[in-house]
Amino acid sequence: MQTPEKPPVLSPFNFVFSWRRFLLHCSILSIGALLGILAWFISKPQSVRFYETKSEPLLTTAIASHIDMALDIHSTVAVKNSQPLQVELFKGNVYFDIHKNATDKLEIKVGEAIIKDIGTRFSIRMNKDGSSNIAVADGQIKIHVASGVYQINAQEQANFDGSSISNHQLIAERDIAPWRINQ
Repeated sequence: MQTPEKPPVLSPFNFVFSWRRFLLHCSILSIGALLGILAWFISKPQSVRFYETKSEPLLTTAIASHIDMALDIHSTVAVKNSQPLQVELFKGNVYFDIHKNATDKLEIKVGEAIIKDIGTRFSIRMNKDGSSNIAVADGQIKIHVASGVYQINAQEQANFDGSSISNHQLIAERDIAPWRINQ
C-alpha cells in the first residue's frame, strides 16, 4: 500500500518574489511618504492671540521681544505669530514701541491698509467711520494703501483709509497718543 504524499509545508520564511506585489508596496510607501511631507509643510498652525480692553483704562504688554504694545479703552487687536509679526487692529487706539534691534519685524493691518515698521514708536487711532489716523513719535513707518506707499516720519501724522492718505502734517509730541500720556 502506498502512503499518501504530504503536501509541502509552507513556512513564514518561504518567500516568493512578485513584481506586482513589490510595485504595490512601493507605491503605498511613496504615497504615505508624500502625504507625510505635505502634512509637515501645510499643517503648521498659526498662533493668534487676541487682546481686548473693555472698561480697563489701559493694557500694556510685550507682544514679542523688543516690541511693546499699549491698548486704550475699548480697543481690540489680534497678533499672529509669523515672520514678520502680524497685528490687525479691529477697533480703538493702539501704541507701539519698537526698539531699534526689532526693525522690520512688525506688520500692522488696519482695514485694507498695511503698515510696515522701520523701528519706531507710533500710535494708530481707528475711527468709527472706517478712517484711521497714525502719529509717529520716533523713527518712521510705511503705509501701503491702494494709491501707493507713503512714508510717515517722526513728529508727523496722517489720516488714511484703505485707498489713500490725507492730512499729512507735523504734530507735537504730546499729540502722538494723548490717551496714553494721561494714564
